[in-house]
Amino acid sequence: MVIFACLSIMSLILFFFGGNLIPITDPTESVYALTAKEMLSAGDWLSPRIYGDFWYDKPIMFYWELLLAYKVFGVSEFASRFFPALFATLGVFLTYLFAARLYERQIGLAAAVILATSLEYWYLAHAVITDMTLLVMFAVTLISFFLGYRAGRPQLYLISFAASGVGVLTKGPIAFFLPGLIILIFLAWQGDLLHLRRLFSVKGLAIFAGTVALWYLPMTWLHGATFLENFLGVHNFLRATVSEYPKTDVWYYYLLITAAGFFPWTIALIPAVKNLRGGLPKLDVTERFLIVWAATVIIFFQLCATKYITYTLPAMIPLAILLARHFTARWRLFVRLAAGNLIAYPLLMLFVALPLTEDNSARREAQLVLPLLDDKTCVVSHGKEYAGSLVFYTGATVYRLETPANFELLRPQSMTWTSKNVMPFMTFDELPADKKVVAVVSVDYEQSFLDNAAGTWELVGEVECGELESLAENIFYGRERRNLKSKIYRRNNYGGRERRL
Repeated sequence: MVIFACLSIMSLILFFFGGNLIPITDPTESVYALTAKEMLSAGDWLSPRIYGDFWYDKPIMFYWELLLAYKVFGVSEFASRFFPALFATLGVFLTYLFAARLYERQIGLAAAVILATSLEYWYLAHAVITDMTLLVMFAVTLISFFLGYRAGRPQLYLISFAASGVGVLTKGPIAFFLPGLIILIFLAWQGDLLHLRRLFSVKGLAIFAGTVALWYLPMTWLHGATFLENFLGVHNFLRATVSEYPKTDVWYYYLLITAAGFFPWTIALIPAVKNLRGGLPKLDVTERFLIVWAATVIIFFQLCATKYITYTLPAMIPLAILLARHFTARWRLFVRLAAGNLIAYPLLMLFVALPLTEDNSARREAQLVLPLLDDKTCVVSHGKEYAGSLVFYTGATVYRLETPANFELLRPQSMTWTSKNVMPFMTFDELPADKKVVAVVSVDYEQSFLDNAAGTWELVGEVECGELESLAENIFYGRERRNLKSKIYRRNNYGGRERRL
C-alpha cells in the first residue's frame, strides 16, 4: 500500500499538476479538442467531426474520453488533459505490477519511477493526443500474453484480444498488427511458433472482433467508402508509405528520439544492455520478451515513412524495466536522480512548458478577437499554419486566408497529405465586401497579408512571443527588442477595394 500511495502522489505531481494552465496547442491538440467539442455540441458520440464536416483521422476511443471529460468537467484545458494524465498514471501502475511480477518489488518501483520521470513520458502525459491510451492498451495486450504464456494460462490471452480491440478503437489496425508481430518474433526466438494455435482461439478472435465492431461497423454502415478511403487509405496506408515530413525520414531518427525521450536516464541505457547475462544466446525468456518488445517497436516505426516523436512510446515500458534492473545495484544513485526529477519537472512545467505552449497556441489571440466579434464579422487567419486552437477558444468560423495560387497547392486532394486540410478556406479575392473582417496574421506573413488584402485595415492588437523565445532573440541580437508572434487587423469599411499602402 505504501508503494501505491507513493506512486499515486508522484503521478499527481508529475502528470496532473499544471493541466489546467497549459493552453490547447496547434496543430495536433487543437484538432482532437475541437473535434470532441463539435461532437458534444452536435450530440453525436459516433462520428468525429471538425469544422462542420465528418473527420476520419483517428478512431473513436480518445474522442470518447474527451467527450466524457467535457461532460463531467466542462470544456476546458483541464478536462482535455485529464485522461492523458489518468492513462499515464495507469501506465505507471501497470509497469510496477508487471516488473514486480517478473522480478521483485524493488525493480517494479524503480521501473515505474524511471518511466514516470522520463522526459517523453512526462511530456505525453500532458498532451491531448491518443498515445497514452494506446500505450496502456498496447502494454495490457503484451503483458497478459506473456504472463499467460509463462504460467501456462491461456485464458489470459482473452484479455490480450480485448485490450488489442480497444487499442484498434484508439489508434487503428497498428494496435493489433504490431503486438502480433512482437509475439510472432518472440515465439520464433523461443522455437515455439506452434503456440500460435493456442493463442489464436475462436473465443479470443470473437472478443477482438466484437470490440472493434462497436465503432467500425456502424461507421462503415453510415459513411461507407468515404470513411474507408480516408481512414484506412490516407491515415494508415499513406502514413506508412509516404512521409508527411520528409526531413524526419532519416535512419537515425528514433535513436535520437529514444535517447532524448529517456532523459535523464539515457546515460544508463547502454550499461543496462551490456549487463544482460551472457549475450543474446543465453538470455532467459523474460529478457528475450522485453528486448523483442522494445526493439520491434523502434525498428518497425523506423522503417515507416512518416515519423512522429510519439510513435515509439510503447517501447518505454520494457526499456524502463531493463533500466530498473541496472539500478538495483546502484540504489543510492537511483534515489538521488528520482528525487531530483520530482523537483525539476514542476519547475520545468512552470518556467519552460507553459511559455512554449503559449507560443504554440492561439489562446491569447482568441482573447483579443472575442470582443471584436458579432454576427456581421468574418474571421480569417493568414500564416504558415492554420490555428485550430483559435476556433476552439473563440467558437467562430475561422477561414484560412490564402492567395489563389497557394490555395491550389493546399486544397484537399484524395490520397495525398493535403486531404488533411479540411479547415474552411478563403482566398484574398473572396474577402466579403459586405462584412467587417478580423484577420489574425502571423508576423512573418504580415507583408503578404498587406500586399494582398483589399480595403483599409486597422491594427487592433499584437501578441508577443513567450519569454524564452524573446530571451533567445535578445541574446542573438545583443539588444532589447520586441519579438512579436502575430497581429490582429480589422477592416471596418464595406465594399472598398483599395489596398492598404
